[in-house]
Amino acid sequence: MLFGIMSNKPLADMARAAVRTTDNFHWTFIAILAFVVYVYATEYQRKNFSGIVAGLSLYMVHWLYEITNAIICGVTGYALWTVSAQSTSFILLIGVSWELSMMFSVAGLATHKLLPEDPKKKILGINNRVLFAVANAALFSLVEIFLASTPAFIWVYPWWGALPVFITTYIPFFLAAYLVPDAKPKTQWLFIGGLALLNALLLCIFIPLGVI
Repeated sequence: MLFGIMSNKPLADMARAAVRTTDNFHWTFIAILAFVVYVYATEYQRKNFSGIVAGLSLYMVHWLYEITNAIICGVTGYALWTVSAQSTSFILLIGVSWELSMMFSVAGLATHKLLPEDPKKKILGINNRVLFAVANAALFSLVEIFLASTPAFIWVYPWWGALPVFITTYIPFFLAAYLVPDAKPKTQWLFIGGLALLNALLLCIFIPLGVI
């Protein structure tokens, strides 16, 4: 599926009713969390601080996008992307399940390992950070096409789909993961810390208001 279809609205309505309910909760929630903690603890032990910064940078951008998507749902009635209750142990926000969020928590760290050591090296005349960001964005967009064809992931709007998500979502995700680690330490932590505070503030405002 390349774009959303309006006939998915009933499925999106069911998913919205299941946000943060514990009806489908099971113990994989804890197992996945333990895996993510192990990954970060291992990278910290190995002093792979650039990888950790990459992982956290992508994850903070991911949360800003998920909050924005949830606000869009609260205002218009439907999100740009929606996860189904049947596919997860817990829906955090309308567009992100626990499993999906944990995947994004390590995506930047894992793919950062593939980058050349020299941040200025060019491949095919393109800076390697930018090229790898676009390539990984394309890969994730292809995976999302498959997901949207399953009951797990729902696109409603006919104008939203693989191309918009590639350009507006995944490219910024991976640019953050690959460019921030090359910045000065102060810039790195301003980026991560600033987004963390903004995300926390938005959650503290909009969840009690019932918007997201």
